[in-house]
Amino acid sequence: MNKKKILIIIGCILGIILLIIAIYFFNLRAVDKSNEKVSFTVNSGDSKEIIVENLKNANLIRSKYITFAYILLTGNSNIQAGSYELSRNMTTNEIIKTLVNGDVINKNRETVTITFKEGLTLKDCLQLVADQTNLNYDDIIKQINDREYLQSLIEKYWFLNEDILNENIYYSLEGYLYPNTYEFHKNTTLNEVITKILDETNNKLSSIRNSINENSHTIHEILTMASIVEKEAINFEDRQKVAQVINTRINLNMNLGMDVTTYYGVQKNMKEILTNVDINDVNPYNTRVSSFLGLPVGPICNPSIESIKAVLEPAKTNYIYFYADVITGNVYFTDNYDEFLEFKRLYS
Repeated sequence: MNKKKILIIIGCILGIILLIIAIYFFNLRAVDKSNEKVSFTVNSGDSKEIIVENLKNANLIRSKYITFAYILLTGNSNIQAGSYELSRNMTTNEIIKTLVNGDVINKNRETVTITFKEGLTLKDCLQLVADQTNLNYDDIIKQINDREYLQSLIEKYWFLNEDILNENIYYSLEGYLYPNTYEFHKNTTLNEVITKILDETNNKLSSIRNSINENSHTIHEILTMASIVEKEAINFEDRQKVAQVINTRINLNMNLGMDVTTYYGVQKNMKEILTNVDINDVNPYNTRVSSFLGLPVGPICNPSIESIKAVLEPAKTNYIYFYADVITGNVYFTDNYDEFLEFKRLYS
């Protein structure tokens, strides 16, 4: 091999190395120049893979693969659990350094831990927040439907759109507050609370984003169906069947006729008794009204990821009716109306 060919090969190798280095350092730059503050939480026990995935989902880093490689190469793997305030104009080095140093928000600021169970309504969730923080329940209920505030959230989160601005919706973020255990500052703001919850919603929904985008229903419709499924069934198989019944009834131009929507429509607790007045109340949620066709205007609670997946993967059955036994949690399905009436007689 002559000297010229050797130089060409060496030049190519150096070029490739320089390209790799350029790509590496480009992806360690800040996402953009915005100094927008982003709340970010590292939970105790989170692996480096989960932390990097969450950083990417929060749009704080350019590449999760380069970031993971950076952590391994620099040995900055001792990331501290806690709540952080980061910004999009921070480089990957600055972000990882902050997490390794444990520079959490106001280390001495008192925090509270609150669990939102699957199926809780927005009002239930915010009541829990008000009970354990400085926030006043009546004030935050008024603030939560502010259109300017909602518009800012729509611009920030991919899963929120103009559907939540429908004036007939009782609470615009109903269905979007992912049920989980959260740590909040005792002295906090509504925006801090909502941001932390919606960041978690983003983390959960991002894992099934392709399935959501490929579905014939909008994300708002998916969450609306999932909220009904959450209230009607306990296990995944039954939830898939309830999702199938919802689809079947809509396709047959039948009203859904589901009590759980009536409870929400008249704002009653499900332990209360529905009256004939409640059942016949005409509102944007009550599917028991015979003239009501299609889905409620929005979700009736905040569903789990399991209920959302059940809507995305409904059962392949031909059921039209079901009766849910609220005492045992069993759900009985049929395509025969007389059999449905028998279920109702036996398990009411």
